[in-house]
Amino acid sequence: MSKTVAEPGARIGRFVYLAVCALIFTFLVAPILVIVPLSFNAEPYFTFTEGMLRLDPDAWSLRWYRQIVTDDAWRRALGNSLFIGVMSTVLATTLGTLAALGLASPAMPARRLTMGLLISPMVTPLIISATGMFFFYSTLGLSQTHLGLILAHAALGTPFVVITVTAALSAFDTNLTRAAASLGADPFLIFRRVQLPLIAPGVVSGALFAFAASFDEVVVVLFMAGEDQRTLPRQMWAGIREQISPAILAVATFLIAFAVLLLLTVDWLRRRGDAPGR
Repeated sequence: MSKTVAEPGARIGRFVYLAVCALIFTFLVAPILVIVPLSFNAEPYFTFTEGMLRLDPDAWSLRWYRQIVTDDAWRRALGNSLFIGVMSTVLATTLGTLAALGLASPAMPARRLTMGLLISPMVTPLIISATGMFFFYSTLGLSQTHLGLILAHAALGTPFVVITVTAALSAFDTNLTRAAASLGADPFLIFRRVQLPLIAPGVVSGALFAFAASFDEVVVVLFMAGEDQRTLPRQMWAGIREQISPAILAVATFLIAFAVLLLLTVDWLRRRGDAPGR
């Protein structure tokens, strides 16, 4: 009797669970997915035209994608985003990995306090971080320079590397480093030949998140960048304020595809890291 009563209840609970998940998915993802078809609008509007709703081929076009490929401002912004993103990612990955290695050591004093300080850029409102960075780097003469933006974006990306590498090190067998040290290996060789191959998925995941944080960042760029350092998000912001153009939607579509690729890569790295026999 209890089993008979429990089965309908379980089915209802499962139905409610799936319905809630569908609503959350729709609420979060639907506004993003609307951008993709709108980017193919043949007209300079941010709404679906009657021809698009009728699936008229003449109402759909790649004109906005051609514009961002041929326009010098968009290409320069993309180049700045890639250059600043790659350089800041290299710096953030190096610093974040070294910090995570230090935090993993039992001899590290005040580990919790240090960890909190390192990840504080993640929880501090960006407007506050951007204001502080602007005054700090202006004093050093680094505002409106590529180096200043690289350092600022590295500061924002380092916490992601610290968290992912720390998580990877939590499952690391320290007996391996002791065995390597007993065989005469120096600390750098132990890191390069023993630790790094095993924590590589965490390092790469952190690097990808750091690059995404830099590539999508706009608030710090608004405070610190000059005309020569205008990045892709900054160019999109300018396009919204100065001239409304569906080219912004085409760029947003590329960014959505990049985010999806990033999530798939991180998931693949997680599965690889969890695979038995590594």
